[in-house]
Amino acid sequence: MRERDLVGRAGRFVVEGEVTLRLLLGPRSRFRAESVLLAPERLPGLAREADDCPAPVYLADKPVMSAVTGFPIHRGVLAIGLRGEAPAPEALVPPEGPALVLGLAGLTNHDNVGAAFRNAAAFGADAVLLDAASCDPLYRKAIRVSAGAALITPFARLQAGADWLALADRLRLDALALSPGAGEELGAAPLPARALLLLGTEGPGLEAALLGRARSLRIPMAGDFDSLNVATAAGIALHAVARAQGRLRGFNTER
Repeated sequence: MRERDLVGRAGRFVVEGEVTLRLLLGPRSRFRAESVLLAPERLPGLAREADDCPAPVYLADKPVMSAVTGFPIHRGVLAIGLRGEAPAPEALVPPEGPALVLGLAGLTNHDNVGAAFRNAAAFGADAVLLDAASCDPLYRKAIRVSAGAALITPFARLQAGADWLALADRLRLDALALSPGAGEELGAAPLPARALLLLGTEGPGLEAALLGRARSLRIPMAGDFDSLNVATAAGIALHAVARAQGRLRGFNTER
């Protein structure tokens, strides 16, 4: 079965690789495994996880694994995860105190979504919200690029046509919209204690109407160059807000 059909019709997703499998089977995972498929030579290194796994663990040589899955298996580690019920955004954002939420609008590249999730986890974001046009963070490649962060970082998807600013008001968040054309530089003024950090797809970016209503910020760059990969921009902005909110205390953020 093709992965896109598996995701769309069966409420399941594919996890590939040792790091992501450990996270799927670990205590921080938001999901549970339905089954695990390993090459025999990978079992010794994952023996403890296999013993503790409540789901069945199957062994198969890599040619058999490739025939089962329909794509070449190099890592020899696969699992099927179960999505469960999708949470609402309101269930993920702290109602009181500091809050840091990453909002992804129109991101259709799995590498960018995966990297954005990795940044969100690294800087302690409470949740990631995705609009209806953004790609699935539980797609196999997105999980792999996220280093498994998509399995442990709370996320929710908005309905088509949802208003980001109305959502921010409802969740008592200050919306910060990143744009290279914004007049205010990131860090030039205090950052809010409850923030919804919004990023749009590379190229078009966020809609002009949204930028006109939100507090728009730009990341200062050298010379006349004004373009960053969206996941890189997310990392820089998440670090700035997380540091302002005191989320990074106890760590050497200069390294």
